[in-house]
Amino acid sequence: MKKIKFPYIINKKREEGKIMQNLRRNNKGITLLVLVITIVILTIIVGVSMKYGIDTITYTTFQNTKTNMLLIEAKAKEYVENANYKLGIKPQEATDEMKAEARKELKGTLLTNLEVLGTRVQEIGISEQDVLDGNVYKLTTEDLEKMSIRGVESNDEKGWYIILYNVENITAKVYYTYGVKVGKQIKYALDDIRDINVND
Repeated sequence: MKKIKFPYIINKKREEGKIMQNLRRNNKGITLLVLVITIVILTIIVGVSMKYGIDTITYTTFQNTKTNMLLIEAKAKEYVENANYKLGIKPQEATDEMKAEARKELKGTLLTNLEVLGTRVQEIGISEQDVLDGNVYKLTTEDLEKMSIRGVESNDEKGWYIILYNVENITAKVYYTYGVKVGKQIKYALDDIRDINVND
């Protein structure tokens, strides 16, 4: 077995130490230019990410509201058809008793004046005459649950879903008091957003 001489180990350690010192001397850190470029690149990445994030949130909100309104419309049409059936073959000739019986089929809370929701009702396109005729109903979260639509809130905080029933013509129009933003406009009626794709 060959023995390694002690001075060889010491010289080896000295050489390694000199190499490390040279590396430390030559390493001056990152320059200000590299730091500025890095910050600019990160800022661009964050800006692009935020834009896509906001677009995704807008798209999701639009689609959720539209889907909720479509579900409400489907159920409301079922109720208005049942109400129309109770009016008989000639709905225009229905008696007040028949009309009262038919209205029992309609879901929601009857709005008797515009003050219940403030000026929102007029903003969204419901006329005062529709309210006076007893065709406008406000849906609460509980009403929606009774209609088998769960997980959808309708209240002062989240906005109200409103139905404009027309029993004689068998139609039900759905409105959302907070509306959805389409471009620079806010749309309140399902009929206004039915064929709109927010990505267009």
